[in-house]
Amino acid sequence: MNPVSIRSVQDETDDGDPKTNSDGGKNGRVADGQVGGKRYSNSNSEINRTLDSDVAMEVSDQTNDNGSGHSQYIPAIRSQAHLPKPEKPKPRMERSQSLSISESMPSIGKYIMDRSTSFSAAVMNSLSSLKEDSDDIEVTNDSLNFEVTEFKIPGVKVIVKLKSEEERLQDQIRGRITLFTKSNCEACIATRKFFKGKRLRFVEINIDVFTKKAEELIGRTGDAEVPKIFFNDCLIGGLETLKSWNESGELEEKIRELLIPKCPEEAPKPPEYGINDEEDVEDELLEVVNYLRRTLQIQDRLIMMKIVKSCFSGTDMVEAIINHLDCGRRKGIATAKMMAQKHFIHHVFGENDFEKGNHYYRFLEHEPFIMGCFNFRTLTNDNEPKPASFIADRLSKLMFAIVEMEGYVSDNRLHVDYLAISKSEEFRRYIKLARDLQRINLKLFTPNERLAFFLNLYNAMVIHAVISIGHPEGILDNKAFFLDFQYVIGGYPYSLSIIENGILRNNRRSPYSLTKPFSKGDRRLHMVPMRLNPLVHFGLCNGTRSSPKLRFFTAQNVQEELRTAAMEYFQNEGIEIDWELRTVYLTRIIKWFSVDFGEKDRDILEWVLNYLDGRNAQLLKSLLEDGEIIIIIYQDYDWSGNL
Repeated sequence: MNPVSIRSVQDETDDGDPKTNSDGGKNGRVADGQVGGKRYSNSNSEINRTLDSDVAMEVSDQTNDNGSGHSQYIPAIRSQAHLPKPEKPKPRMERSQSLSISESMPSIGKYIMDRSTSFSAAVMNSLSSLKEDSDDIEVTNDSLNFEVTEFKIPGVKVIVKLKSEEERLQDQIRGRITLFTKSNCEACIATRKFFKGKRLRFVEINIDVFTKKAEELIGRTGDAEVPKIFFNDCLIGGLETLKSWNESGELEEKIRELLIPKCPEEAPKPPEYGINDEEDVEDELLEVVNYLRRTLQIQDRLIMMKIVKSCFSGTDMVEAIINHLDCGRRKGIATAKMMAQKHFIHHVFGENDFEKGNHYYRFLEHEPFIMGCFNFRTLTNDNEPKPASFIADRLSKLMFAIVEMEGYVSDNRLHVDYLAISKSEEFRRYIKLARDLQRINLKLFTPNERLAFFLNLYNAMVIHAVISIGHPEGILDNKAFFLDFQYVIGGYPYSLSIIENGILRNNRRSPYSLTKPFSKGDRRLHMVPMRLNPLVHFGLCNGTRSSPKLRFFTAQNVQEELRTAAMEYFQNEGIEIDWELRTVYLTRIIKWFSVDFGEKDRDILEWVLNYLDGRNAQLLKSLLEDGEIIIIIYQDYDWSGNL
């Protein structure tokens, strides 16, 4: 068998510009043209009114449109000498006098009134004739035995749509349907779809979003299993109960029985928006930290030939702690080390957490990067840091709630309504959660928890970035979007590029960059995983039309969920194979990060083969096995927003 020869065809587009307007076509093929802009027509017309009716008649006679709708002659305005003499003004009408509707209305108004009167009379005549001519139709209130009736009147077609029995039943409902759910629950999603299919209004309470409602649910039912459905204050069960009633025909009867009455006070209350469920606990070191903030000499200093702003001496800090706590030097140093571990303070050069000697430190709020972090607002979060696993779990549940709620994300998760998300209670709670990231201990993550956390955080930060600074529209916007939009996490700044290339890609250079995200000695290097998983590229949604769809992950199943994400991406748009031309069209993501998928083109295609099924898998396998040349063409990337 001859060795396989594979060559990559590079497109003529300059890959150095990652913000190229694209129509999603493939290199080497003629793509449909797109209109680059919109045309607007703005025509202004003037109507010259004169007081002389002869002038108007002259204009009318001399205007000839020849069927084109445009005047070929524009009359000149007569000189002032030919203007008619002004008429004596008519006497003003006294308040006691009144005009009839037809007298006070302009001619067009009278025409509309006359037409509406004749129209109403025609409709009434038709209804009367239908009542007289038909024995099956009674024109009385809601006793009609039809849903749509068509009346044909000369020159007018009237269609009257009457409410169905189901719609009339809904109008009679005065009670409330309450649905308790949680995030990432298939049964909850199915129950939500059931109610929407029946057009039944309901109040949803997601206990992962409104956490205190979980306690209420346990108090009412004895457990927190969901979905649970209440008709007013009556617990009817879950999805199986609904299906059983629907199949037996009892659903309508139960609705009449339980929901026609007004909702009593004992029924579950709708959730309260704008109120935080979690109670924050003040950090045990805060009293000492605030004392140091007031008393330490914080100033700019020349250290190792560098100007270091807003710093203080570690020796001065220890002495201040000893005097304030009235303790020994050993406890003073231990307190200072604990403050560093909780990210109240940092070494100015990142050399240590805290050590005795001639070292200088600064408070977190004085770090140069802090003002550019979008989860920081004037003051740091001084509450006791929550466990990292709790923050990661809360983050995923809030994001799952956003993508599952109707109106925020399309069913295929390829389109996102950022404006609707920005106004949601889920996003408000996410913003508060983002502030809790400032001083968490990331070292306590397990490998899968770390992977799921940074995948979810990246996708959530993209949503926040689009809402805060807008979708990038050029190269400079790309820089601001992927490099300058940052969070402070565990005491250090993380941008979208840092998360993708520094953490998830094991500190590898981003496309067209000459340096790695983390240099030697960077305190964030401990977060880099031991081994790169190329599947992370199909779990990241950067807010563009060509990126993978928006999704979030669980720490328990993150590896399998990433595999599913890659298979779905290749199944939809990530690959196309032309067997006759022996050409494989691959997503440009593979080209940009080719080092993650294999050193050679054959290695890349063999890796891709693992995530194909059906016809594409058979075609690619046969191309790899027959030993002939395979051409790889990388698809254009559509950088427009996934709106």
